[in-house]
Amino acid sequence: MAKIIIVLYPDPTNGYPPEYARDSIPLIEAYPNGQSLPAPAGLDFVPGELVGSVSGGLGLVRWLESLGHEVVVTSDKDRTGSVLDRELPDAEIVISQPFWPAYLTPERIARAPKLRLAITAGIGSDHVDLPTAIERGITVAEVTYSNSIGVAEHTVMMVLNLVRDFVPQHRIVVEGGWNIADAVGRSYDLEGMDVGVFAAGRIGRAVIERLAPFDVRVAYTDRFRLSPEVEERYGLTFVPSIRELVTGIDVLTVHAPLTDETAGLIDDGLLATMRRGSYIVNPARGAITDRDAIVRALESGQLAGYAGDVWFPQPAPADHPWRTMPNNAMTPHTSGTSLPSQARYAAGTREILEAYFAGRPIRPEYLIVDGGGYAGTGAHSYASTPAG
Repeated sequence: MAKIIIVLYPDPTNGYPPEYARDSIPLIEAYPNGQSLPAPAGLDFVPGELVGSVSGGLGLVRWLESLGHEVVVTSDKDRTGSVLDRELPDAEIVISQPFWPAYLTPERIARAPKLRLAITAGIGSDHVDLPTAIERGITVAEVTYSNSIGVAEHTVMMVLNLVRDFVPQHRIVVEGGWNIADAVGRSYDLEGMDVGVFAAGRIGRAVIERLAPFDVRVAYTDRFRLSPEVEERYGLTFVPSIRELVTGIDVLTVHAPLTDETAGLIDDGLLATMRRGSYIVNPARGAITDRDAIVRALESGQLAGYAGDVWFPQPAPADHPWRTMPNNAMTPHTSGTSLPSQARYAAGTREILEAYFAGRPIRPEYLIVDGGGYAGTGAHSYASTPAG
């Protein structure tokens, strides 16, 4: 039997389970691209429950223990002597989330001789050192598309939040004020703006589709150009590189994976080529940007606002400068872990485990690394990502 470590974010501060705002979640029958939803043989939770925190255990614990496996569920992953580090040497499977990642560095993987499978409950597996996983023959899988639409919705929310300057206006009300001139001094209409989309994969394309009704002009860059039909439908302009893209836009949304090519890409030099008063929304990975360059651009006014759902490291320390930099609309990596998203990525995680235990192939769209190389979605997203 296997030892399985499940690393999840902590429970609500006021106890588990929380009091839910709604009695149910909408039923989604298929993903927009035709990919089928997760289809495990069974579920041990009711969709709409909080399963992404420790007590929720992704709805997996009772099932796994009934099969005789040893299960360790923890949020303790980063400190010296963490539960993750103590349990890792005997672990065959590690499951974690992009929102509370178990960083599987080369050093940690070296201390895990039995590790065979790393699962991301969600999308985005850059917290695993993929070259080391390839070298070791470790399979890396994620639940592709499970929360893509949630992230796209969050992106559009953040775009509007920045452009309309919502957060300061709300703060005026909370603090008892009513000065309309103060409230609208940095408020603009999104209509007529130029928007640039960096990477038009599942999330990027969903953002394009959701921004189209706002009468914006959208340009994009991606390794894989969209079809002429899609470009015509949404009035898209293709630009060969992000360096060309950012010079002619008011709003940049970032959806690229974190790779050697994209790490630190949005730096002082790139920011200096943008229009003064531009906005950046980054729901992809915090390390795609130069942290301090973002702060400097906001303080100088080169950027009018920065909204992000991603940090590095995660969780962000209390003194992280993005918490207090001017004109930010940051969230603590919640875009992909709404209750409906949790239901899908928990179900997909169980589907992956069922296939693994039965010796069946894991769905290609779930695979990042398999058989000693990039596979499935990983071959598309991580094998090579030119960014210039």
